[in-house]
Amino acid sequence: MSEPKYSQSERRKRTNLTVREDVLAEARALGLNTSRAAEAGIEAAIREEKGRRWVEENREAIEAHNRRIEREGTLLPTPWWAQPKDE
Repeated sequence: MSEPKYSQSERRKRTNLTVREDVLAEARALGLNTSRAAEAGIEAAIREEKGRRWVEENREAIEAHNRRIEREGTLLPTPWWAQPKDE
């Protein structure tokens, strides 16, 4: 898998991170760009946290929607390809 391409205009900020020695040694042995790998991990954590917060903030609406589906069914019929097969 190739490393993602970043434009030169993206601003970067130096920072200090504490990383387990064994993880850092293995990453270096594999030739990984540890700054990019750390950035990718932070981005993944941000996406996950934003998703978790969205679900929490919208929990009532999601539950109301699910109750309506249970009560009234879906607005569209089940497509032919998703119908249960008669045996």
